[in-house]
Amino acid sequence: MDAVRVALLREVLAGTEWLGATRRFAGVLRGSVVAHGGGLLLVGTPEYEPWHLAAHLVDEAAWSGTPELAPTLVRHHARPSDPAHLAVGPGRLAAARRGETLLVVAPGEPAPLLERVHDARRAGVTVLALGAGGGELAAMAHDTLAVPQGAELDLDTVQHLVSAAAGENAGSLRVRRGFRDRLSRWTEALTAPPPAPW
Repeated sequence: MDAVRVALLREVLAGTEWLGATRRFAGVLRGSVVAHGGGLLLVGTPEYEPWHLAAHLVDEAAWSGTPELAPTLVRHHARPSDPAHLAVGPGRLAAARRGETLLVVAPGEPAPLLERVHDARRAGVTVLALGAGGGELAAMAHDTLAVPQGAELDLDTVQHLVSAAAGENAGSLRVRRGFRDRLSRWTEALTAPPPAPW
């Protein structure tokens, strides 16, 4: 989904709770990675890997000048022969430490992940959950955006809204810069090569 489609979707959703909820959650995500600067880990379940959200967050990180938004996608079935950005396995969660943020995206309760998420939280990792509402994951997460089954929007659509909102106000968290600095950053963003394709 490109920026034009996200804008159209936002128009359709005007007046619903979804716009505010996704912007609030995106603000928590952005604030967590910018404030701590420790990196963003993104994980799903063995059946549902949020690679599409990872790709959108990489794009938003590049476009917004907020490299902290670019996640490390943790995959359950990663192989050493995979490209580097797709070869990070669940062992990375055990190495997570204070200052890092873990975003768990799961359409249901991610039972196989709960112990790893709990250990990461005990190590000082900020845990955010997107997807299943309630349950053990919601109880251990610092913040949650629930997308219950049967809701007006599905989990994939909500991920598009969250990723777009995560990059849109990134400049407001940074120190105000002079015109030349802003112009320089804008020029760099326009002339930089596109992010690596997923």
